[in-house]
Amino acid sequence: MAVTYLKPHHIGAKKTIAQAMRDSFAYGKNPIKTRDGELVTSYMCDAQVAYEEFLLSKAKYRAITGRAQGVDDDILFYQIRQSFLPGEIDHAAALEIGHDLAMRWTKGNHAFFVASHIDRPHPHIHIYYNSTTLDSTHKF
Repeated sequence: MAVTYLKPHHIGAKKTIAQAMRDSFAYGKNPIKTRDGELVTSYMCDAQVAYEEFLLSKAKYRAITGRAQGVDDDILFYQIRQSFLPGEIDHAAALEIGHDLAMRWTKGNHAFFVASHIDRPHPHIHIYYNSTTLDSTHKF
């Protein structure tokens, strides 16, 4: 049975938006944990530069809507973590399940990437999805 956790990410203390996103995404895409990126998949973004693409969509959102959240209120992206029991599934299957979950959760309206980690006895995935829609007109 999978355990799933959803976390909104804000800028954080003493970081720029770009730093906050880059640092968090680097953890998820860690080559040691993802078999040199073999266990990373994405939708409507390039996982290698996702933070830059997410930033661009936020700039478009401000330009299109004229809306801007305060530093403490702005949710940059969301992270879903899902863990499975040891032996329940393998890491590749966890990645497929994570991609399917992200697609269903975002209804295909948000860019995301999924990373399956091999550093624990239990398979688990990290999903990072943009709070801004693909058309940059809404937020999650």
